[in-house]
Amino acid sequence: MPVQVWISILELASFSSLIALGFFIVLRGADLFMFALGPLAMFAAMFGSYQTIKQGWPLPIAILVGVLISVVLSSLTEVSVVRPIHLRTGGEENPSIIAVVAILFALEQLAGWLFGRAPLPGQQLWSARFDIGDAVITGQTAILLVVTLICFIGIWWWMKATPSGRMLRAVGDNEQAARMIGVPVNRIRLMAFALAGLLAGIAGTIFAAKAGVSFVSGLQWSLAGFLAVIVGGLGSVWAPLAGALIVAGLQTASIYYFGQSVQVYLTFILAFAFFAFRPQGIFQNKVRI
Repeated sequence: MPVQVWISILELASFSSLIALGFFIVLRGADLFMFALGPLAMFAAMFGSYQTIKQGWPLPIAILVGVLISVVLSSLTEVSVVRPIHLRTGGEENPSIIAVVAILFALEQLAGWLFGRAPLPGQQLWSARFDIGDAVITGQTAILLVVTLICFIGIWWWMKATPSGRMLRAVGDNEQAARMIGVPVNRIRLMAFALAGLLAGIAGTIFAAKAGVSFVSGLQWSLAGFLAVIVGGLGSVWAPLAGALIVAGLQTASIYYFGQSVQVYLTFILAFAFFAFRPQGIFQNKVRI
């Protein structure tokens, strides 16, 4: 395949892996699929673009506020929705998932009402251009790749070397046992949701400059991250990145060789294969408590 196709694979994988990393953190810290991460990424991206284009805000301020809104909304989801349901149902997962899916669609409609239903162009953070033979790497792509690497290294170090990171793993492995040994479970769960919101806000803001963003982008972005974490598994912080590279490689290569319609079928086959034969993903989680 041409070098430009490989660059496209890295772009898509970097974006979806950041969303998947958010899924991973919430799954490890709260044992819940946070399906609203895609809409949170969309909301942050639309906020930044809308405030810059329509309201004349300075770009750095618009982006910062958009990302902070994503963090706040994700945290509020845990405190005001997931936590009460979790307590009432004794930790049953399905009611919380249903509530999170409802939030997904509510955020999409709220974004359409606030920012309009027409797609908005993302804002370029760096307009540089690097030529590699016949291929081109834009400054925005370079930022996405570097930020993705920094986020994965940072989360890997945090979970491995810090007390709060180890407590997050303990809560995800066995919440009741974690409570018994004095782990502040509610604080750790809130931290997981806040970090996931931060990753989603960053990912959506950067990626929107390439693909644009609309109020309906959230569901597609959630599915991209969900599939990446399903393929990668939960056994390593790097698993979402591995899963994202596999999914992005399959999708991009299938479009290049066979067209858009085949890409949909191949993605479905990949998802079915993992659900049926490898539901734990490539990297299997090991319980420590």
